[in-house]
Amino acid sequence: MKKIFLSLFVILAFILYANYQQQASSVPVTANSQPVTSLVAPQPIVLPVRRSGALYKDGAYTSPVTDAYYGNLQVKAVIQNGKLADVMFLDYPKDRSTSIRINTQAMPILRSEAIQAQSANVDAVSGATQTSEAFNQSLSSVLLQAKL
Repeated sequence: MKKIFLSLFVILAFILYANYQQQASSVPVTANSQPVTSLVAPQPIVLPVRRSGALYKDGAYTSPVTDAYYGNLQVKAVIQNGKLADVMFLDYPKDRSTSIRINTQAMPILRSEAIQAQSANVDAVSGATQTSEAFNQSLSSVLLQAKL
């Protein structure tokens, strides 16, 4: 008799869990208003200014689209006064509620660490390993374009 109740309890718990997951994944996802139209990196706008201590050529550089396992990732880096001034995420995995939650936490950390380090060699964010690796790859590509 205990086995029957235990079996029914496990089945009921599974059904409730599946129902909860289905409702949790039905969170509306906003689409990016700027679709990525090309996998080829556009030509950067370069302002050739050489300053002492400058690591990169001034301008705005866009990375090619990088696979981040759960979606694509693309960044745009702004170089001012020969240094990395800003990193913007043009595309990132955002088709699942879990991806949105993870990436909204990881992106500011990756951005600030890259600006502070002035390179793409930043530590992976715990829980966002795939995004961190794709970010490192994308930003490395951008900084290679901007290298003096």
